[in-house]
Amino acid sequence: MDAAVADISFGHFENAEQIAFWNGAGGGRWVARRAEIDALLAPVQEALLERAAIQAGERVLDIGCGCGATLIAAAEKVGPGGSVLGLDVSAAMLTAAHEFAPADAPVSFVQGDAMVHHFKAASADLMISRFGVMYFANPVRAVLNIRNALHSEGRVAFACWGELRDNPWALEPLQAAYDHVPKLPGLPPHAPDDFAFGAAEWIEKVMTDAGLRRIRLERHDIALDFGAGAGLDSAVQTALAIGPAGRAVAGQPSEATEAAIAAVRKALARYAKGPRVVVPASFWIVTAVDP
Repeated sequence: MDAAVADISFGHFENAEQIAFWNGAGGGRWVARRAEIDALLAPVQEALLERAAIQAGERVLDIGCGCGATLIAAAEKVGPGGSVLGLDVSAAMLTAAHEFAPADAPVSFVQGDAMVHHFKAASADLMISRFGVMYFANPVRAVLNIRNALHSEGRVAFACWGELRDNPWALEPLQAAYDHVPKLPGLPPHAPDDFAFGAAEWIEKVMTDAGLRRIRLERHDIALDFGAGAGLDSAVQTALAIGPAGRAVAGQPSEATEAAIAAVRKALARYAKGPRVVVPASFWIVTAVDP
């Protein structure tokens, strides 16, 4: 198993803000809550891998592999005759993935920006991603670049969040936090963001413009346990770690931060059922084929 490869020139300037975020507070929060987040997102990962239909011996590329849960699950499916390459911009998350992966897993890691990374041509049978494709300044360019890694008839399968209004786990804590901290700056339509791929029409346009075919979107409306079986306080920490409320609260004065976190806790409390905090969520599973 190869260690993460750091390349200080890996990123495109248009993605600089996202690269800085995931190498700073964003990546740090995910690493700190890795076990809880992986437990929370297990149903998403299961749905993704089912649609990806990974076969033994395949070569898989995991875009935005983060702390490695999906990459490791994919490695179990490809077996010793296959391989999984995980690419992410976050050095901290790649380090966590490297430490988490079994020593004999057929995996390797590289720190890179998938929009401009120099992939080896026709080196992969399949690209997968669990919430790692929504953060490109130019998503069509990113998908075109990723296509360079796929051989003809190579497959794409990824999970992305639906629209913010359909994800109370993110919307309600954010609205609660806004009673105590300033609102986040407004973003242009489809700007890099957790919910940039929320609209089906936009996903289809990006995939079509990038030249993919047999594009299929499946909407999944489910309830996710943000407490991961550990109760309301755990749910609050996880919601702040992966949701927009965490970005709104970050860097605010301590008094405002404490009030905002208390408001987030109140917003999530109505979903608490014993040690579980089951909040509605909506995501897409998107599949496509390279011509």
